[in-house]
Amino acid sequence: MVGIIGIAVIFVMVFGGFIAAGGKLGPIIKTLPYEFTMIGGAAVGAFVVSNDGPAIKHTMKDIKKVFKGSHWKPEDYRDLLCLLFELIRIARQNPVALEEHIEAPDDSSVFSRYPKIQADKVAVNLICDTLRSASMNYDDPHQVEEVLEKRMESTLHHALHSSHAMQTVSDGLPALGIVAAVLGVIKTMGSIDQPPEILGHMIGSALVGTFLGIFLAYGIVGPFAAKMKSVVEEDAHFYQLIREVLVANLYNHATNICIEVGRQNAPDRFRPTFTDLEAALKELKRDAA
Repeated sequence: MVGIIGIAVIFVMVFGGFIAAGGKLGPIIKTLPYEFTMIGGAAVGAFVVSNDGPAIKHTMKDIKKVFKGSHWKPEDYRDLLCLLFELIRIARQNPVALEEHIEAPDDSSVFSRYPKIQADKVAVNLICDTLRSASMNYDDPHQVEEVLEKRMESTLHHALHSSHAMQTVSDGLPALGIVAAVLGVIKTMGSIDQPPEILGHMIGSALVGTFLGIFLAYGIVGPFAAKMKSVVEEDAHFYQLIREVLVANLYNHATNICIEVGRQNAPDRFRPTFTDLEAALKELKRDAA
């Protein structure tokens, strides 16, 4: 909803201001389809040339993030902490019993209580692989911590590709607008024998290309790229929380301390309160009793 409001404000302020200043939309509307075909088509072509199939699909999918926002909500952070609490408790009480949960998370009774997390393969694989590594009795927890850090850097780098691709398109749009404008000028020069009013109309049409390239770059595509990057980085905190809790577990901190480490590392607006989390953990303990 916020994204739609932002787009509406951009159009109202730009075109509303133009009309208020005495401008007429007629010439722009008449020329817009042709200019948009040249500029938009060239931008799409450049995007396709510079990305492979999976990257294109990933980018198209990530555009929805501009309107939907972060995938993970405050209740998901609470559920994640509860899930990690259960898994760590099982690992310490009966390591053998943990295997059925980390080897087959899709069939796990623990994971199934949190379907949104269970459906996210990145989160599930991160949890299961780390707990599996912990069972290998590493001499130094820093070894697992280092592996986790590199893995998360790689995951974030991959997730940010779509925003980088969109930003590249945004950077090229002003130049493509100039290309369209130059073509318009060439067309105008071919009709130099026409009356001034016709030449003025043709020059104005050519300048629409410059306007459209800049408008799309800084009014639409650039903000889309920035929002996509912001959402991806925000979602990355969810996986960072997994790392913090499981690394604390590797250092053999008390289970409640491990969970509190995770809660404290959650972003402010997603962090569950101590009281809410404590109530949720008490309910888990009561169900397990």
